[in-house]
Amino acid sequence: MYGRNAFLAQHKLDIRGVLANLPLFRNLDPEEIDRVLLPAVREIRAERGDTLFQKSDPLSGLYVIVYGQVKLAFPSATGSEKVLQIFGAGESFGEAVMFLERPAPVYAQTLIDSLILLISKQAIFDAIERDPTFARRMLAGLSMRLHALVQDVESYSLRSAAQRVIGYLLQSAPECESGQVEVTLPASKHVIASRLNLTPETLSRIFSQLTHENLISVSGRDVTVHDVTRLQAYE
Repeated sequence: MYGRNAFLAQHKLDIRGVLANLPLFRNLDPEEIDRVLLPAVREIRAERGDTLFQKSDPLSGLYVIVYGQVKLAFPSATGSEKVLQIFGAGESFGEAVMFLERPAPVYAQTLIDSLILLISKQAIFDAIERDPTFARRMLAGLSMRLHALVQDVESYSLRSAAQRVIGYLLQSAPECESGQVEVTLPASKHVIASRLNLTPETLSRIFSQLTHENLISVSGRDVTVHDVTRLQAYE
């Protein structure tokens, strides 16, 4: 499951390219990436269902997804789970807990086979000290995460279950003002339901309702929105 430095030694230029193309590191000089980040990178090759860290574990750094998908979740009192966020290729996670230096409030688990880079927190702290732009990007990323969590709370409190599902489909769809679009769900319906604070049964019922209204068609994880305007106007 966990590779070490052999992969990095053989593909150093590739890893440099991955880091240089991430929005977070895009303004760093190549020399700084080589000096500060590359020595601090550890590769994690994870299979579907592998746990990267458990709730209450300390985090030693920042995680960057090269390819794959990771969910952040915590167990509920009923024994199920609540999915907070789903991350994909080119995204990072773990920043807030890394800075607080407190135990993780959630666990991280891969949804599909994934390649993930773990960058030590000391390397991140060094980059912040050297580059104010990097610090601003890190703050901007954390602010966006906080904003997204506030939007989630607003959605759960003020929007109906159907409105949440419709909003998620429209947010996931390619930009289109009207007409038909295709949406591929990034995870299983069970995970998507948890992400929207719904039961799987409720999500299935809403999909059936929208299908009956000829607003969508569902085939596995592929959802066809027949008319964006009509779906936006529903409810």
